[in-house]
Amino acid sequence: MNFLAKLQHAQQLHDSMLCVGLDPEPSKFPGAWKGQSDAIYDFCAAIVDATKDLVCAFKPQIAYFAAHRAEDQLEKLMAHMQRVAPQVPVILDSKRGDIGSTAEQYAREAFVRYQADAVTLSPFMGFDTLEPFLKYSDKGVIVLCRTSNPGGSDLQNQRLADVLGQPRVYEHIAAQAQGPWNTSGQMGLVVGATFPQEIARVRELAPTVPLLIPGVGAQGGDADATVKAGLKRDAGGAVTGPIIVNSSRAVLYASSGDDFASAARRVAIDTRALLNAAAR
Repeated sequence: MNFLAKLQHAQQLHDSMLCVGLDPEPSKFPGAWKGQSDAIYDFCAAIVDATKDLVCAFKPQIAYFAAHRAEDQLEKLMAHMQRVAPQVPVILDSKRGDIGSTAEQYAREAFVRYQADAVTLSPFMGFDTLEPFLKYSDKGVIVLCRTSNPGGSDLQNQRLADVLGQPRVYEHIAAQAQGPWNTSGQMGLVVGATFPQEIARVRELAPTVPLLIPGVGAQGGDADATVKAGLKRDAGGAVTGPIIVNSSRAVLYASSGDDFASAARRVAIDTRALLNAAAR
């Protein structure tokens, strides 16, 4: 299955729009693992095992591994997810964005070394930075559009005076992802849950592409507003524009005790139920 088909299958199988972000911070690990960077794999694998039947995707953030020289643990974790949850797509959150042969190497890193199903990318340097990733025809490319951080407005919310209608930068990216950038149907967009009105605008401009929506949970995004703004259905009720709602810290660090995995599962169950209730 390609990324979109795998995503849709996981959403139906697990009745879920929830993505669990894997952002391991050893200083927050429970018990004897606290501060131990060599326990990154063990901690993340326990979270995966506890939530694998509740999610539509996992999203490991590469910086949390690389900062601790734990790329080998990330490789091991990717293999573990493929083994215990082959039905769940894995989005490598790396936000790469470069040209030519460098972009080709980043694509190889994501899809060959780590065997990710999709990757997050920055479009700041233009479409040619995305093309090497799109050559992997069964993989997903999820482009930053309207991010959840306040500083995203510095560029994303500015208008393009030389483009017809003077759209904002994020609106232009959304339109490109629905149209000329996405002839292969592999592209999605990152839109932050902290900006529900912008989610709705992106969905208006890009009615069918998947939206990866971080910011629910620790960042304060409203789950109900997020789902109502981003989920798109046809007249028959079928989802035509899927959303992937990410929660990281709220799930990972639900408990600092030995019950951390079961606590993570409880939070994931509650979050999934909250998202599903908003979709009704």
